[in-house]
Amino acid sequence: MILERGSAINTSELRQRLTSLDSQHRARLSADDIVEFVDLMQVYEGAMREISTKLEVLDSEFQVQFSHNPIHHMERRLKSPNSLIGKLERRELPISVASVRDHIFDVAGVRVICNYRDDVYSVSRYLSDQSDIQVLRVKDYIHNPKQNGYRSLHIIYAVPVFLTSGPHYTPVEVQFRTIAMDYWASLEHQLRYKSDLPDARLAEHSQTLLDCARSLQNIEVQMQSIHRDISGSPQEQEGDDERLEHLRSTGRGRHEDEAE
Repeated sequence: MILERGSAINTSELRQRLTSLDSQHRARLSADDIVEFVDLMQVYEGAMREISTKLEVLDSEFQVQFSHNPIHHMERRLKSPNSLIGKLERRELPISVASVRDHIFDVAGVRVICNYRDDVYSVSRYLSDQSDIQVLRVKDYIHNPKQNGYRSLHIIYAVPVFLTSGPHYTPVEVQFRTIAMDYWASLEHQLRYKSDLPDARLAEHSQTLLDCARSLQNIEVQMQSIHRDISGSPQEQEGDDERLEHLRSTGRGRHEDEAE
C-alpha cells in the first residue's frame, strides 16, 4: 500500500503556488524559472514512482518466494516550493532551479515501512543491487542510532527517468524503517516540531522517548527471533551498511560529495 503525502503534481496548481509565494521570493523567480521548476518537479515525481514500482515488485516476489510481504506500506512525498526555498535559504544558497537540482537531494522521498529489521536490510540490499540505479549516500541510524533514539536507514538513490531527451538520473531519498521505528519517529517529530510545551516538560518527554526507543529495540529483537523460526525469508546480514558504502565508493555513487 502506498500513501501519498499530498496528491500527485498538478501543473497549474504548482504554478499557482509558486506565483503566490511572498514578494521577496517571487522577485527571485522569473516566469522562465517557474516553467523550469514545474518541469523539474515532474522529473522528481517520475523518479519517485520508479522507485516505488521497484519496491512493489520486490515485495510481490518476496510473497511468492517466502510467503512473506516484507513491506507493510510505503509513503511518498515531494517537497513543497516553500520547503525547498526555506532549505536553500538555511544553506545560504541562491534561490534558483539550479540550486535545487545541484544541492537538494531529498526533493523526492519514499518511506518504506517494513515489518521486521531483517526486512529493512533485505529490501534495501536487493534494491541497491539493481544495475540501473546508483547508490549516492547511505546513513544507517539503525546500527548507529541518533542520540535522541531515532533509528532508520536512509539511502539516496539516483534513478533514471526516461524522457524524450533521454534518461535523467534523479535523486530520491528512501527511508527504510520498521513499524515500531516509524511509530516512535512520528511521536518524536510531533513532540519536537508541533508542540508548545514548556522546556521542562519537553525534556521529560524526550527522555521518556529515549527510554522507549531502547525498549522497542529489545522487543523488536525478540519478535524478530520468533519470526526467523517460523519464516524462511532472508535474514539480516551484519555489515550491510558497509556493503552499501562499498557500492557507493566503487563508481555507482560518484555524486556522494554533492549529496552532502
